[in-house]
This record gives sequence, structure tokens and C-alpha cells, in this order.
Amino acid sequence: MRTSRLPGFYKMSINERRRELKNFANLTDEDLKLLDGGLEISLADKMVENVVGIFPIPLGIAVNFRINGKDYLIPMVIEEPSVIAAASHAAKLALPEGFIAECTRSIMRGQIQVLNVPNPNKAINDILKFKSELIERANSFAKSLVEVGGGVRDVNARIIGPSNDEMLIVEFFVDCKDAMGANTVNTIVEGMAPDIEAITGGSVLLRIISNLATERIVRAKVVYKKEVIGEKIIDDIIKAYKFACYDVYRATTHNKGIMNGIIAIALATANDTRAIEAGAHAYASLSGRYLPLSRWYKNEKDDLVGELEMPLAVGTVGGAIGAHPLARLSLKILGIKTAKELAEIMCAVGLAQNFAALRALVTEGIQRGHMELHARNIAIMVGAKGDLVDKIAEIMVRERDITPKRAKEILDLIKSSS
Repeated sequence: MRTSRLPGFYKMSINERRRELKNFANLTDEDLKLLDGGLEISLADKMVENVVGIFPIPLGIAVNFRINGKDYLIPMVIEEPSVIAAASHAAKLALPEGFIAECTRSIMRGQIQVLNVPNPNKAINDILKFKSELIERANSFAKSLVEVGGGVRDVNARIIGPSNDEMLIVEFFVDCKDAMGANTVNTIVEGMAPDIEAITGGSVLLRIISNLATERIVRAKVVYKKEVIGEKIIDDIIKAYKFACYDVYRATTHNKGIMNGIIAIALATANDTRAIEAGAHAYASLSGRYLPLSRWYKNEKDDLVGELEMPLAVGTVGGAIGAHPLARLSLKILGIKTAKELAEIMCAVGLAQNFAALRALVTEGIQRGHMELHARNIAIMVGAKGDLVDKIAEIMVRERDITPKRAKEILDLIKSSS
């Protein structure tokens, strides 16, 4: 049975970590070579416009994750120190049960904006009257999706705007299966624009997907036992959570911590980070107030329970996901094929990240882990290499003087004494 428990993983050399990863995910030597870069400039030139280079960001592995009874090693692409370590520790504290997660169907909403409709209420009735025909017609623009069991599931319409500036919004709800769905949904609504104009008598302007995927919700849950993390920490985490409930400024940073974990996996799998962020923050505001995406409370045993619910439109096929070699490798490391499973993993990691941040905030503070890794970056910046990086970082953290000037002084001192 594969286990995500890899004690001392952070102490291993890069080659030792790669060997563990190879064994866990049944990687080939060719797979491992991709970890040195993976994206050739010629491929990058075909993915976006005006390419002049490739911008590497570290790819790390979060360990200890058990989600729905299955162990995972989690590839995370992120430049911020301590995030991967924090997620791994939070996952370890949740063992042996780990996280439970579930995801709804992969339904995305495509919108058609219709202006100058003579009789909007009649138009809505006509659209509903011809719903079956509209669905059948819309699916003709997504034949490959229909072939794999997806396609348009519903059509609706609503009036928005003040009485002197009314517009009709016609919406197509598309089951995108294992794709994020933007290209397919946009193709459908663009293709259906003439039909909508003919039915409504109006003129179509915008035809575009919505990134607020309220029909594509993922939920994760975790229980941290009071014997493991302590009653005081549980009480303090709940108080910290309430701070985010009552204050938008705190809620913003609370949710940013959640997205640290989610976006790192999205980058590793070449998913659309901007769409995920936009949908998450809009969902946090649906009540009319910006609120935390997660919830923390005690159960009947006085253990800490965390829950996270959010829209998460991600894919395992299509677009950059299929084109980018490292995205394909990340999916291989995860051992998944469906967008549903990917969304569940991302939500669980986001919840773990949220717990890690709250626990740090109510105990030693957020800076301790950050500054230890920040010190290493400063040491590298002034020219330290190999073992000198950790040695200089350790001295700066101990002295609480983490600056390039002090790093250079320590480096020169070590060199002069050797």
C-alpha cells in the first residue's frame, strides 16, 4: 500500500527525494528528467504570444496527505517559503483519518447578453418553451464533449439591470466532465447567439463563460483531535476564525492562505489560476459581505472541525494541461485522471493550508517559518552555496538580523577563516 508518510523528506537531498517520488508514483527516468525544467522554449512559443524565455518557479512535494482514504504526494508550484512545509505538517496532524472531500458535477455556466429585447418576459417564456431544441442545437457545437457523456444540461434566462437599462441574460449550463471547460462553453454560447437573437428579437453583445462556478462546488472536511493539538489551540483557532467572520480585512488574508495551497496545485497542473481565484473570492462575497471560505468549530468531543466549501473549476484534460510536460507529470504523481478527484485534492490541501496558518498565528506567529526560509534566500542572494546557505541562514535567524548586509558579512567571515 502506498503511503504519503515520508519521515525526514525535507532533510533528504534532491536526488533522494526524487528516488522516493519515483517509487511512490512509478515514474520513469525520463519523467525525472522533466523535473529539471520540462518546458522547451519551442513549446512555450506555441503556448503564448511574444515568447522570449521561460520563468521557472520551484516545484515541491507536500507529504502526509490522506484524502478519502487514499494517500497522495502533492506537487505544488510556489515561490513563497514555508507553504509546502506547513501543508505537510497540517496533513500529518490529521492522520490517520486525514481529509474527506466531495465534488458536485462539473457544470459551467455560459452567458449570452441580449440587449434591446422588445418584450423580455415573453422572450424568457419562449426560451423555456424551446429549451429542448436549444439544448440539442447547443450540443452540436460540442460533439466531442457529448461523446464522453458531457454537454449542455439546461438553459435559463433572467432579466437584470434597472428598468431604464434592462438586459436579458440567457445562460447555458454545460457539464464539462474532466475539462475546465472555458473553450467549449465559449464555443457553445458564440454558436448559439444567432438562435437567441431570433427567439428574443434582441441583439447579442457578450457571449462568455462565467468563472463563478456555483454549480461546480467542492467541499472538504477535517477533524483535528484535541489530544493532538491541544484544547487551548483549538479555542484560539476558533477565535481567530471569528475574527475573519467579523472583519473583511482579516477575511481577505484568511482566504489568501487557503488559496496558497490551491493555486500551488493549479500551477503544477497548468490549470487557470486567475479563474480559480476570481471564482473563489466572488463566492466568498455571495452573501453581500466578504466572508471566510472555511469554517472552524468544535464537535461533540471538543475536537476541532474544519470545513471548506468553494467553487473549483479545474481540469485534467485540454489546453495547457495536455501541452505542458510538467503538468502531465504532476497528474501522474497525483495518480489521478478525473477533474473531480483533482478538485477534491485541491480543496483538502486548501483546508490544510488554512489550518496551518491559523495554528501558526495563534502560537509562535506566522513569521518564524517564513523567516527561516527567507534567510536562506537572502544567503543565496549574496553568493552563498551548498552547506554555507543553511549555516548563514541559521546565524541570521538566531541573531534576528536577516538582511543582505549581514549575510554578506557572515559569508566573508566564513571564507576568510577557512
